[in-house]
Amino acid sequence: MNMMTLWHITGWGFAALALAALLVGFSKTAVSGANTVSLAIFAAVLPARASTGVLLPLLIAGDVLAVLTYRRHAHWPTLWRLFPAVAAGVILGTLFLVWADDGVVRTSIGAILLLMAGVTVWRRRTAEGRDEPDAVATRAGRVKARSYGVLGGFTTMVANAGGPVMSLYLLSAGFRKLGFLGTSAFFFLIVNLAKVPFSAGLGLIDGHSLLLDLALVAFVVPGALLGKWAVHRINQRLFEQLVIAATVVGGLQLLLR
Repeated sequence: MNMMTLWHITGWGFAALALAALLVGFSKTAVSGANTVSLAIFAAVLPARASTGVLLPLLIAGDVLAVLTYRRHAHWPTLWRLFPAVAAGVILGTLFLVWADDGVVRTSIGAILLLMAGVTVWRRRTAEGRDEPDAVATRAGRVKARSYGVLGGFTTMVANAGGPVMSLYLLSAGFRKLGFLGTSAFFFLIVNLAKVPFSAGLGLIDGHSLLLDLALVAFVVPGALLGKWAVHRINQRLFEQLVIAATVVGGLQLLLR
């Protein structure tokens, strides 16, 4: 069976998906949140709900590459604090997908991303710089971790859009570049693997989606290598600006579609 015919994909459509897969790899090893552009491309070329099932295995491939690259920089106290809240968010997102249509999903997530981008910019301008994350040291930090965890689990389940949410959380918690990338790498590998049974149960992952993934996964690897090369050439301030900009772009494209 011809994959392109099965999904009604043109040559230009497949080229767009290949570019999106390359951006997945780049986002995992360089600018987390940039894969909101990939989300938009997949949703434009494929049916919106089906696109989330195709994208998930590619995200997992990128997560594996990111973990191999930044595994020594993860901050596990933050991860353990986040996981229970994220699990609750994934369950809420699954229930939401049972009844919500694409328009409701896009509008809700777009509004959340833009709101949190604004809050993060405000917090970064009013907070003093710090070298180590304080994400779990105080009561306020624990409340913030739980709030972002639920939102991250919800958005990653309904649209694979948890990257910007957790990027904003890690920035607001004071993570530096390598700690940011190492912590987010393990976070998303574990969360995305946990989402697979839910996505399969909803019919978003099947033999047809995996066939397309097989053709696209080869583009994730060069994207990850490009990100690994680029991240050491991006200073901390530019890194944070790129993450926030990617979040704003992702939120706008969800609202305006």
